[in-house]
Amino acid sequence: MIKLDKVSKKFGTGIFGLSNITLDVDKGEFIFLVGPTGSGKTTIFRLITREILPTEGAITVSGWDVLKLPKDKIPTLRKKIGVVFQDLKLLVDRTVLENVMLPLEVSGFKTEEAIKKVEEILNQVGLISHKDKFPIQLSGGELQRAAIARALILSPEIILADEATGNLDMATSWEIINLLLDINKKGTTVVMATHNPDFVKNLSKRIVKMDKGKLIADTRHHKHKKEDAGKNEAIQVKKHAEPKDEIEASLARSDELKKEEVKEVRQDKKEEKK
Repeated sequence: MIKLDKVSKKFGTGIFGLSNITLDVDKGEFIFLVGPTGSGKTTIFRLITREILPTEGAITVSGWDVLKLPKDKIPTLRKKIGVVFQDLKLLVDRTVLENVMLPLEVSGFKTEEAIKKVEEILNQVGLISHKDKFPIQLSGGELQRAAIARALILSPEIILADEATGNLDMATSWEIINLLLDINKKGTTVVMATHNPDFVKNLSKRIVKMDKGKLIADTRHHKHKKEDAGKNEAIQVKKHAEPKDEIEASLARSDELKKEEVKEVRQDKKEEKK
């Protein structure tokens, strides 16, 4: 379903967003992609959706060679991937129904057919009674449900959820997790980036751990389990010992990565228009 083979991403400033990452995600899997801010989780998502290209390595998504994909096929690839963005990207001047319907409009669906499909999805995520509300009228959990509904609207094979519970309280976060689990049970592959250890500890799902652009543990491989437990313990001890330094370093790296990724995304979009 998704395969990254020895993938590295080096930006113009010399910073490595990713370093020699090899990752296989099977169809129908639910994976937690964990790691501190700036560890490379969002960079992986942007590579999968071909917003940016790797410096080295190969990427395959749903049978498509992402690096060799012609520009006119990029929209087709992206229709196979639903993304729940960290900052949601909901349009404030459109209702929930209109926000979720937008990908259908862009894809050429007739209005009547689009509305019917949107209402089915909103019912699935528990937002049908809020379809005529604007984003400002929704709670944090409802906003996330709206973002998930929009990600689902084109019936993607893959859902990438980038810190989908980052700003929510624990009870609401679990509601969103359970919604993603239900989506996964229906056959959709889900990769969820998170730095919340509670979900990871309480669910028997595969965990891929990132740190400073490197994949440091993957529970798919049994040989890593003991190592991973030891690393978890070591990281926790270190975090308690120097929390301020760790957080500041992660935030600084994250800010630099975001700036470099935005530059590259903008450049790539300019080239796509040519």
